[in-house]
Amino acid sequence: MKSDGPPAPAYLEDAPDRATVDHGVALGAAITAGGQSRRFGRDKALYAVQGVPLLHRVAASLEESAPKLLIAPAGRYALPGWTTRPDLRPGEGPLAGLETALSVLAGAPAPQWLAFAAVDLPNLTVRYWRLLAGQIVGDSARPVVRAVLGLDDRQRAQPLAGLYHVSLLPQVTALLDAGERRMQALLEHLTPGEAQGTAGSLLVSSKRVEAVCPGAYLNLNTPPP
Repeated sequence: MKSDGPPAPAYLEDAPDRATVDHGVALGAAITAGGQSRRFGRDKALYAVQGVPLLHRVAASLEESAPKLLIAPAGRYALPGWTTRPDLRPGEGPLAGLETALSVLAGAPAPQWLAFAAVDLPNLTVRYWRLLAGQIVGDSARPVVRAVLGLDDRQRAQPLAGLYHVSLLPQVTALLDAGERRMQALLEHLTPGEAQGTAGSLLVSSKRVEAVCPGAYLNLNTPPP
């Protein structure tokens, strides 16, 4: 299943394929793995797909990023090269995980962009993140857009495998303080388009995503039959 939400009205259908070149943008990385896997019935981060745990599969897709942050309770997982950061708001979902990760980046001089991923997306690859990063316009300190997301085959933006600029932190915190928990709520505050001031999101077409990362948004909310 893919994340719910209204169809995205704008996307980059004919953007050049820059997934295989140096995008020149420094990315931090965060995997949100603080959930309790109720629907899965066991810890899905440790569930193996083709012999590799989901956590390790997603981590491998982010190997080019630094720092690497694992948003999860302390001591739950061992992931070499990754720093575990407990949620600032435990049990409040991935939007709270995004706040935690952006808070870490906000306290460092670089990078300004975060690659943020859910732990249950086994098909993500290095090329997927290169594709998204290659679409960033403007310099990292003063971005033209503040989020880069891909569209699924139903033209819905997928917030659990996206790039987010650190300047979004106050907006994320305000949403959480107001009682909002949905990642989609953040997208609703961003104007989709190729360049919509500093409040916009940039969306990459499903065709472009599928070309470099087939099945990118297949997620495992429940165990396969």
